[in-house]
Amino acid sequence: MVLLAVTQLNSQDNIDANFSTVEQLIMDAKAQHAELIVLPENFACFAAGQQFATAERFDELKVRIEQLAFQHQIWIIAGTLPCPYRPDGVIVPDGRVRTTSLCISPEGKTVARYDKIHLFDVQVGDHIGAYQESKVFEAGDQPAVVNTPFGNIGMMVCYDVRFPEFAIKLRELGANILSVPAAFTYTTGEMHWQLLLQARAMDTQCMTLGSAQQGWHGKRQTWGHSLICQSQGKVLTQTDHAGAQLLFAPFDLDAQNQIRASMPLQSHRKFI
Repeated sequence: MVLLAVTQLNSQDNIDANFSTVEQLIMDAKAQHAELIVLPENFACFAAGQQFATAERFDELKVRIEQLAFQHQIWIIAGTLPCPYRPDGVIVPDGRVRTTSLCISPEGKTVARYDKIHLFDVQVGDHIGAYQESKVFEAGDQPAVVNTPFGNIGMMVCYDVRFPEFAIKLRELGANILSVPAAFTYTTGEMHWQLLLQARAMDTQCMTLGSAQQGWHGKRQTWGHSLICQSQGKVLTQTDHAGAQLLFAPFDLDAQNQIRASMPLQSHRKFI
């Protein structure tokens, strides 16, 4: 059995201040003997119009979070960073970037990269109204499942969690845990955030780690309520107030395998 951690942040436009908060949470997680910590979407910078400036610093910020993983000897799902190039090194065309989530080992090495596949092009009934990520971001096209000593992590980002077939694909690829860094709008989060995480946990029989942004970021308000679900959809822990927070839950791979054996959903599926 191992201890896993998720964070809640209220990232702003000051990268150094955001990293200072992240490092303190990492230190606190390590002090509790957590093996993994999950950061939210846009953990390094969350401010309108800053995606391209942040993307120009992608390599620098990647090294910075790798150093924290090595310094504190912990696995990190590094939320997301805007990245100006594809996994093969080709620059993203049309002046766009990619939303990239990194999995970093305690050796300070990036062992997996996932580029967000489902882009948030929707109408939301809030004061902003229309969101169109595809204007700024290029969608990824490859799922990512990374092997760790405590289980395989299927990597998702925010809007991805609305697509059960994607989560089931990650389970098919061997996932035991789903990481979901997110920045849900207040409106959509209030309606669906917890429901979606519980549903994906039940669909896949995976522990689901939802790490969220919370509060105001300029004119945008996010829902927060970071939480952890076990593989039957039970919420093990959830944030109950605003601001930067850290949550913990134990993960037992053997117990999860017993749950899967007693109800073998994956082998019973007919239409996927």
